[in-house]
Amino acid sequence: MQQNTGITEPDNTAVRTALWRALHVQVDAEPHILEDEIGLKLIDPSDNWQERPDMKFTKRLRASIVARSRFIEDLIIEQSKQGICQYVILGSGLDTFAQRRPGIAANLQIYEIDQPDTLAWKEQRLNELGFGIPDYLHFVPVNFETSSWWKELSMTNFDFKKPAVVTCTGVSLYLTAEAINYTLSKIATLGPGSKLAMTFYLRMEFLDEEDKPMQERAKKGALKAGTPMISFFTPDEIRILAKEAGFTDVKTITTKDLEQRYFANRPDGLLPASGEIFLLATV
Repeated sequence: MQQNTGITEPDNTAVRTALWRALHVQVDAEPHILEDEIGLKLIDPSDNWQERPDMKFTKRLRASIVARSRFIEDLIIEQSKQGICQYVILGSGLDTFAQRRPGIAANLQIYEIDQPDTLAWKEQRLNELGFGIPDYLHFVPVNFETSSWWKELSMTNFDFKKPAVVTCTGVSLYLTAEAINYTLSKIATLGPGSKLAMTFYLRMEFLDEEDKPMQERAKKGALKAGTPMISFFTPDEIRILAKEAGFTDVKTITTKDLEQRYFANRPDGLLPASGEIFLLATV
């Protein structure tokens, strides 16, 4: 990986998901669900990066990652056409929407919220590679354990009275119920018409049989790494959380929904893992 003097490397999960997006382009059949190799350029891994165990043996997880990224991209493009001009990415990691879709991004104000080290590393790499940081892209560093992302966002030019699209993927799994309720209740106070797309992880009994062993390994690995997976839900529980937080229009998007939308008739039979579900809610 590219070394950066004085800058800590980004979160391992952010690196892994960015590499999965690139791997999809390089090894899966066309049509590609999402074309994103910019994260790979930022990371600049060793030549044998495709041989990493978390790359070689996680095909269904890779499919899940590109599907959720495409779903969010379709959502923000649709909402921008309808006039929403604020886009908040909670746990942004190495998201590359602003770099890949500048024609659309230039009409938005984009707020990437994540850990300070990850954002500092990303900013440096974007500058080193010549992408730069456009005026419409705002990095909002937050130590989620000690400070409020809502308060940090209020220190920017974000307009809380105007509608926004807020996305949050791969985060709720590591949050307490209290933190999830806080996040939902805050987002529900945004301007009317605001949209939330947030992923949740299903309880084990809702997974396809072939995904259960992988989920168990992931839980053990996360615990060993000091980032335990603590929050799992049923679809009904997710919808109840959103309604109690104050959202009016609430629905869930399942893996089967994403399969029909993005994976139908693929020549390689690529299919996403069954552990994740989207909450799509409107203020």
